[in-house]
Amino acid sequence: MIVVMAKDSTPEQLEDVKARISRRPGLEPQVSEGAERIVVGVIGTVTPDMRDEMALVPGVSEVIPITKPYKMASREFHPENSIVMVGDVAVGGPEPVVMAGPCSVEDEEQMVSTAKSVKASGARILRGGAFKPRTSPYSFRGMGIDGLKLLNIAKQETGLPIITEVMTPGDVDTVAQYSDVLQVGARNMQNYNLLDAVGETRMPVMVKRGLAASYEEWLLAAEYVLAGGNDNVMMCERGIRSFESVTRFTMDVAAIPVIKRLSHLPIIGDPSHSTGHWYLVTPVALSAIAAGAHGLLIEVHPNPDKALCDGPQSLTFENFANLMGQVRAVKGALAGDPVPA
Repeated sequence: MIVVMAKDSTPEQLEDVKARISRRPGLEPQVSEGAERIVVGVIGTVTPDMRDEMALVPGVSEVIPITKPYKMASREFHPENSIVMVGDVAVGGPEPVVMAGPCSVEDEEQMVSTAKSVKASGARILRGGAFKPRTSPYSFRGMGIDGLKLLNIAKQETGLPIITEVMTPGDVDTVAQYSDVLQVGARNMQNYNLLDAVGETRMPVMVKRGLAASYEEWLLAAEYVLAGGNDNVMMCERGIRSFESVTRFTMDVAAIPVIKRLSHLPIIGDPSHSTGHWYLVTPVALSAIAAGAHGLLIEVHPNPDKALCDGPQSLTFENFANLMGQVRAVKGALAGDPVPA
């Protein structure tokens, strides 16, 4: 249930509404202040008499039941788009934010050279994996804390904020010391203890879609983070498992406009993991931008043939620069900018 405050309601009336909700066992108020209205979300099981009571409270415009199981992630609760600030980078606004870098941190030269190159091409956030969940226990599983330190060096060299994956609740504090965005990977989308832990940090969090997750399950994963008090949540479509074997996964481009319709949270496209082939990354990335993605997550490596992880889907510096030029062209076309002769 959400309680919509009247436009002329007072701060005292808002506090009264919050107090009435808090007095009910198992209920918690969550306030969302938009440009047009103030909404108080009621978290918990609401009884019919509660709805009737709140409708009569001074300062209340209307009481609206939320039918979706995800409350705080829904547009009913938060009709305006959310903007997640990563340092001075706004994710969720009109300009797509590209996050780029290698799948795995390998050494200092690799990270610093990649960071400088992707920044020069227009990337705003540096990605790199220090802790890697791998299908095979014999695959390279990341450098751990040494990898985090190398990411920090690259950040100091370029000023780019860092996004990196965290795999366990026990690692959250350590990873948070070195990163600006905590990434919850596809295989951990329903690791509810981890979602609770990142929700407590108040840091920007990216929730990747699970390999076989429905939109509702994915949004409910984001709801865990929001319910923990962390409003800084982004979604990431990274491809789902299907019968097709040519691509690594199947990029669900429709997920982008669907999530934008259902939720106020920013949505990012990951064409690298979804396709598994470098030559498919650019066309699928452009389709994500055309579909309305607020950003992209792209794997870039100075020498993909020698990458310890996901080399076949990584772009070279040159290919990434070309992609960024095409991203700007597509975004310009969507905005109605004149097309050069």
